[in-house]
Order: sequence, then structure tokens, then C-alpha cells
Amino acid sequence: MNIDTINLGNRPLFLAPMEDVTDSPFRQICKKKGASIVYTEFISSEAIIRDADIAMHKMQFEEIERPFGIQIFGGREEAMEGATKVAITNNPDLVDINFGCPVYKIVKKGAGSACLKDLGMMERMAGTVVDAAGDLPVTVKTRLGWDDSTIRISEVALMLQSIGVKALTVHARTRAQKYKGDARWEWLKILKDTPGLYIPIIGNGDVTTPQLAKKMFDETGVDGVMIGRGAIGNPWIFEQTRHYLETGERLPDASIEDRLAICAEQLRLSVAHHGERYGVIIMKKHYGQYLKGIRNGKKLRASIMDEKEMDPILEKLLNFSDEEIYALT
Repeated sequence: MNIDTINLGNRPLFLAPMEDVTDSPFRQICKKKGASIVYTEFISSEAIIRDADIAMHKMQFEEIERPFGIQIFGGREEAMEGATKVAITNNPDLVDINFGCPVYKIVKKGAGSACLKDLGMMERMAGTVVDAAGDLPVTVKTRLGWDDSTIRISEVALMLQSIGVKALTVHARTRAQKYKGDARWEWLKILKDTPGLYIPIIGNGDVTTPQLAKKMFDETGVDGVMIGRGAIGNPWIFEQTRHYLETGERLPDASIEDRLAICAEQLRLSVAHHGERYGVIIMKKHYGQYLKGIRNGKKLRASIMDEKEMDPILEKLLNFSDEEIYALT
């Protein structure tokens, strides 16, 4: 599969952009574990054009993350144009537009999935970004529609293709569904069968295991699969899925030692990237998944949640023995 000149190989696996999750440290871990391409958290175009520190920080990345995309969102064409011009100065491999976020505070500003109610606005917004990006590829992530009565995803895809968008990721739910109910993969197959559509289609929604990734590829014919929540605390899902796609065999789950070691590595990267105070804070949302299913893991998590410095957390993670958990309480 290619996105313009970016060769991602056969049946690539994408790390979904997730707010307050897919920062550079987590992206680096997922890339090492087999993600084909990674993206920033979505970044407000308004914050970018105001040169806000948080927005600038979110666009920072390491070379190991390539191919790498910056995802932007917004409700004004002028802001999206300006944000794109700023984003490309950071030298990403592509710019991605978020037309799918269902969160009310985003939608009420005319951004995210609000564009699914006004395809003319989506066309103008995407065209503005394509023009501003110049030779850099622009991709889009969206949903099936605003609700069941507005599912026009084939029309959306052809429209985006016609203005120069190079790939389309579809979360197979409507905005009305948000994250509830099952993702409706049948629409991905309908989309792939659309006459005249040739840009790559990436499927997203409810892929939490290697078996489900293969099922999405096989049942829908999508060119790539994007994994979101299934990767939190489980970056091994990418190498496990790649192995399963190639051999039909499932790799064993990561050992307790590996899980604790990778959690510690991400913590180190987090502190190096964000500074100690925020680097320690942002890791708190990852501990639950890294420690899930480990005997006495809940007690270990409780013992590190109140720590404000990295070294005491590393000490507990790297010297953890579930038989000596009393020492943590």
C-alpha cells in the first residue's frame, strides 16, 4: 500500500491518533513494536496559528517515528490553512485532517465530525489543506456519517479523492454512535467496492486482537487497518498482528518482565520528552493496561500512582515481585 510516494508495504498497521495518548514516547514504543505509521494526537488549528506551546510540543517527533503524520482539526478554513503551513515546517511525512471526532466541544465549533453534516464545508476545508500542503500528502480520518440518515461515505471518499486527498481512514461508526455499539464493517466493504475509487482505504473500529485485524482485512478488503484503544498498554499488538497475518499463528503474549520493562521505557521517554512533572503525570493513564492481568498488579499500580518523580516508579516497576507485594503496601 502506498500513500502517495510513502510505501507502507502489504497490509500495513496504523496507530490511531488518540488525545492524551499518542504522544511521541508512546509512538516511539509502538513503532519499535511494528506499527507501520503513527500520528500525533489531534491538534487544534487555532492553537497552531496562535503558536501555543502545547500545540508546538505535540508536533515534535523523533526520526524513529517515520513515517509520521501530524493530525489537525478546526472549523475555519483560514485557520486550517495557516496550521497546515506551520505543520509542514516540522517536516512530517503527511498531514491528516480529523473529520471524525464526535466530542461535543469540538463539534460545536464546526470541527471534527461536524463536517459530516455539511459536505460542502468538508470539501472546502480539505481543499484548503491540500493546497496549503503543496507536495506533502494530505489524508483524512472520518466516520460513516453524522447519523444513520446521513451515511454517504462513498460520496465523501470520491469527493476527497477528486480534490487530492491521498488516503482515507474510516471509523466504521456514525457520530451519533460515538464509541458505542459495534463498528459496522460492512460499510467498509461497500466503500472499497465503490466504482472509481482508487485511493487507499484504512479501516478503523473494534480491532483489538490480531484475529480481528485479519478479519477486517479479509471481510472488507481495506488496504490498511488502524488500531486505537487495543494498543494502549499493549504495543505488542502490532508485531503480534503482523506475525499472525503472515503465518496464521499467534505469538505468545508479552511476559510480565517484558510488560514492566516496556512500561519503564515509556516512562523514561515520557520524562525526557515532557519533563519530569508532566512526564510522570501523563503516564498514569497507561499503567492500568500495562499491569492488567498481573497478579497484584492493582496493588503495584496503586503504589506508583501517587509518586511525583520517575526514579521511585522505576524502582518499583523493575524490581516488582508479586510475591513481595507486601513491601509496596
